[in-house]
Amino acid sequence: MTQDPVILGYLGRALSFELSAVQHYLSLAKLLELRGMPQAGEKFRHESLTEMEHVERLIGRMLALGVSPNSSCLKRPRLNGALPELIKHIGDLEGEIIKFYEQAVSYCSHRQDHENRIFFALLLKDEQQHATELNSWWQGVVAEEPIS
Repeated sequence: MTQDPVILGYLGRALSFELSAVQHYLSLAKLLELRGMPQAGEKFRHESLTEMEHVERLIGRMLALGVSPNSSCLKRPRLNGALPELIKHIGDLEGEIIKFYEQAVSYCSHRQDHENRIFFALLLKDEQQHATELNSWWQGVVAEEPIS
């Protein structure tokens, strides 16, 4: 089966993004536990599991297409700031992932590759939901902060 190298590139980069998200969420979970904020840490840990599901789906897709899963570059977690800033940092990463998946869906649509379009569209939908949840959490945390 001949594969479009651009789509294979999207899959590889998606794997890098998703593994970066897992690393980021787990790092934030541990950091917040160390800061005495176990509930916030647990929320991030739970999100890492969702991102791991994406990793598994991507690896499965790549194997089904006959390519070896490979991620080339993980993004460094941003661990500076108080809880609102930490939520914003991961929200920024989710925003990058959303834009990336929008590009992948668009490319697959243009190429009339409906199977991969649907695959990326489902990942996009999940990431949009993550972004919405993070934004709601961020707004709640900011609203709770005392005014100095």
